Amino acid sequence: MTTSDPDPRGAAPVATAHFVGTATAVLRLGPFTLLTDPNFLHRGQRAWLGYGLVSKRLSEPAMRVDELPALDGVVLSHLHGDHFDRVARRGLARELPVLTTGQAAERLQRWGFSAARGLATWETTVLRRDAWTLRITSTPGTHGPGPVARVLPEVMGTVYELLHGEGGAEPALVHRLWVSGDTLRRPFLHEVVERHGPLDAAVLHLGGTRVLGLLVTMDARQGADVVQMLAPGVTVPVHYDDYTVFRSSLGHFVDEWRRRRLPGELRLVQRGETVSLVPAP
Repeated sequence: MTTSDPDPRGAAPVATAHFVGTATAVLRLGPFTLLTDPNFLHRGQRAWLGYGLVSKRLSEPAMRVDELPALDGVVLSHLHGDHFDRVARRGLARELPVLTTGQAAERLQRWGFSAARGLATWETTVLRRDAWTLRITSTPGTHGPGPVARVLPEVMGTVYELLHGEGGAEPALVHRLWVSGDTLRRPFLHEVVERHGPLDAAVLHLGGTRVLGLLVTMDARQGADVVQMLAPGVTVPVHYDDYTVFRSSLGHFVDEWRRRRLPGELRLVQRGETVSLVPAP
């Protein structure tokens, strides 16, 4: 287990995540830069979760909106106030592409984000720059048990596949990353590797979030089950201590990882740090 590892191959990393807090990260994948789940509320401020429910933020984000690098886009797993808040709504450029669920895209377009696009489950969109290609695919998720899921926002995970090819050659896969989104563990998650192949890295939304006593994000045990299921080369946990609704700590997940001797490498990253998503050779 390591913290904020540099690329073990000694070269500039082809895949990194700069952790801002909650599920917010700046992903650098080859020449592409993407922001995930923008949450910039400050400690003590409250995020809106719908149906009159709010949760108080317990941490400070490691970055302000005006400190973000130039972005190729935003990937939003779902529209909850701890994933897209009023600060992001006010501060992000309206023309910035946002890839998200169909439900969230409709709301964002009403708010003036004209380039918001909804992806159906397993739908792929492609970014290209020079010899590089980034395929971004929406993966399934459920944000609550049974009928509860129907009253919670649609949620998606995301597979990022970075490819490189020059001179007209067929692009070769360089890196494959999965970001879980706020899903619970379900058997359908195995389709991520069945459809796409082995994962170099996975970023897991954990925290054991509970709303009215119901589990709506993976706790330590469910997160460990998903690692066992998908066997990524690198696992990076996020979304575990920023809000009062989180009930399962990072320490719980680390203990579960050690007890079960899970596959791959666990890399922990603190807010404001950058972690390589490249597996050790």
